[in-house]
Amino acid sequence: MRAVIQRVLESHVKVDGEVVGSIGKGLNILLGVKKGDTYEDIQKLVKKIANLRIFEDERGKFQHSLLDIGGEVLIISQFTLYANVKKGRRPSFEEAEEPTRAKELYELFVEEFKKTGLKVETGIFGAMMEVYIKNWGPVTVIVDSEAL
Repeated sequence: MRAVIQRVLESHVKVDGEVVGSIGKGLNILLGVKKGDTYEDIQKLVKKIANLRIFEDERGKFQHSLLDIGGEVLIISQFTLYANVKKGRRPSFEEAEEPTRAKELYELFVEEFKKTGLKVETGIFGAMMEVYIKNWGPVTVIVDSEAL
C-alpha cells in the first residue's frame, strides 16, 4: 500500500462538479492499493501517517503530528500510484489491486483512520475526481507499507 501525503491548509474533491469531501488544515492522502496488500498494511500505514511529525512547532521544526494538531484528513483512492513506466510510453498498472479488492481495502483504510478521532473525508472510489490541494510548505511525503 502506498500513500502520497501532502500537508495542506485546505483540500477538497469534486465529482460531477459537486464537492463530496472537504478539509481544512491537515493532510491530503492519495492512496494506492497493491496486489497482496492486507489489513496489516492498513494498520501500519495509518499509524505511521497519523503520528508522522511533519507539522512545525514555534521554532519551525517538524515536531508535531496530525494527531498533535488535531488536523483533518482527505483520503483519495489513486490506483495510478502503482504505475510502471519502465517499458514503452504507456504506463502499466499490473501491480495495482483489482478494483473490487482495492475498494474493500480503501474503505478499511478510511475506517481505520476514523478510529483516530480525527475528521476524515473522502472522494468516491473509482469516480473521475477533481482534487484541489492547497499544499502547505509545500510538504509532500511518500509512505509505502512495504518499507515499514
